[in-house]
Amino acid sequence: MLLPAIKKLCTRCRYDILSMTTIAGSGHPTSSLSAVELMATLYFKYLQFDVTNPKQCTNDRVIFSKGHASPLLYALFHVAGIISDKELATYRKFDSILEGHPTPRFSMVDIATGSLGQGLAIGLGEALAMQYRFRYEATPQIPHVFVLLGDGELSEGSVWEAVMAAGYHRTNNLIALVDLNALEQSGPTMEQWDTETYRKRFESFGWAALVVDGHDLKMLDTAYQKALDYRGGPTVIIAKTSKGKGVSLLENKQGWHGKVLNKQQLEVALKELGDVDTSFEGMIKKPSGTSPVLKKHPFSQGQTSLYEAPTTTREGFGKALVRLGAQDKQMMVLDGDLETSTYTHLFHEALPHQFFACHIAEQLMTGIAAGCVIQGLYPVVSSYGAFLMRAADQFRMVALSGIPMMVNGSHGGVATGADGPSQMGLEDIAFFRTIPGSLVVSPADAVAAEKLTELINRHQGIAYIRTTRPILPILYDEKTKIVIGGSVIHKETGHGNLVVIIATGVTVHEALKAQKLLEAKHISTRVIDCYSIKPIDETTIRQAAKAATHFVIVEDHYPEGGLGDAVFAALAGMEMKNITHLAVRKTPMSGTMEELLSYEQIDTHAIVAAVKPVV
Repeated sequence: MLLPAIKKLCTRCRYDILSMTTIAGSGHPTSSLSAVELMATLYFKYLQFDVTNPKQCTNDRVIFSKGHASPLLYALFHVAGIISDKELATYRKFDSILEGHPTPRFSMVDIATGSLGQGLAIGLGEALAMQYRFRYEATPQIPHVFVLLGDGELSEGSVWEAVMAAGYHRTNNLIALVDLNALEQSGPTMEQWDTETYRKRFESFGWAALVVDGHDLKMLDTAYQKALDYRGGPTVIIAKTSKGKGVSLLENKQGWHGKVLNKQQLEVALKELGDVDTSFEGMIKKPSGTSPVLKKHPFSQGQTSLYEAPTTTREGFGKALVRLGAQDKQMMVLDGDLETSTYTHLFHEALPHQFFACHIAEQLMTGIAAGCVIQGLYPVVSSYGAFLMRAADQFRMVALSGIPMMVNGSHGGVATGADGPSQMGLEDIAFFRTIPGSLVVSPADAVAAEKLTELINRHQGIAYIRTTRPILPILYDEKTKIVIGGSVIHKETGHGNLVVIIATGVTVHEALKAQKLLEAKHISTRVIDCYSIKPIDETTIRQAAKAATHFVIVEDHYPEGGLGDAVFAALAGMEMKNITHLAVRKTPMSGTMEELLSYEQIDTHAIVAAVKPVV
């Protein structure tokens, strides 16, 4: 499309942005107006995207990391004839697919954005996944990923994690677009219109940087041509813009972020735009080329390794991954410089082309994983459970987008030992339980870890497996029935009043040792290994509650949100007089596993002591 035509489309986009936000009574028109020329030039001259098949992997991709500019996004697709006049008028209304910040409910959007600082890592993930998918094509035409960033958003450290990684990997199909309008919600940005400082920052990380007037279509046209032709690494177009561009009441004025024009102000602003041809539409070009196919073979579950000696649950997880990945070329394992600690090194050694080292950057790793899913891959994210909490917001947005992902959190609990409390996952179960549609499992031995890794594979949501550092005895074998939502009941001992001990992970072993001690005291006990925490085996727990005179719940986790709360929820509506909940209630410290379990009163002796008062 020629630039005069794009200029007409820019005017129409501004008309839509102002109109839809005033009708809605809320939104961010000024942040959208500043990027109109930047994005209209992309959409109507350079973007290759099949609007009839938005998930096609040959499409270029666009991520509005600056998600509050959603009025611009919807205006572009309205101008392209994808959104009707009627639909546009539903912006921000209940049940509308045109939400205040974009989500995949609108089919042209891949991932929810608006929690600032996340889009570039996701875009990097998409760009890297594209390179992986197209690497064996005879004449590869690798698509590009464009990420719109706000200049205020560049205060987020997660952006610079992605900038650094993209430069390191020379990701030449990634193009960042910075809307440098110099204003954020509370006032000027730190660098305002200092384009030279931004240019130097990007270039220092290996990016090609192009500085332009963001409202000059000729300059933007040239910049896009250069960015698409460049093969040395990623490119950023730093566009100096005016917030509220095109409306004198709004342009470069503070106090208008997240505010809309009233009806009278709208009339004045629309007149200021001049003639608007609302029938004039833009066209988005379709991509050429065909989609590569990655093979996925049927996997036979139930295979487990033979263990002749005690080992760690993380080893079981690592071995299962290798089997899964060998039969599924869509599986990618991402690790945060902990592969020898989380046992993903087994996968790396066996399947190096399906492994991606994210170094020490958990937010980046989660974003890259999300981008991989968008491109049809299935990622497994692995780190320490404690460190994954840095990426809590990223996981939250992944869940809002309906993106599937397996997550391994190693070094769960105080059983981690001498490394000390900074390395101990103690709130991880609580966090992952809160995620809608998630699975949370916690194996007690390597066999269960293998079986559970296979079972949660390809779950349509976030599937969290908690693995542990200490070497533990093998409890189960290939015949042991392990299912999502299930548990293992260890046979009752003794006679008379029944004590039920519910445990998960490391504490299952403590519970079984306590069972032997209690048996010697002629106390009847039943141990339940609650390896599936979400969903939990409610039937087994409620049946046990009917038979028991005392419940003891023991977990290597803080008391809030973990196994205890899951059990209490399962018992809702039942009268239980004697429940003891043993959990990590003191600030832990370095020490041996045995010392720390004793200190936190979640070891064998604490379980036995908890039973004494009621027998």
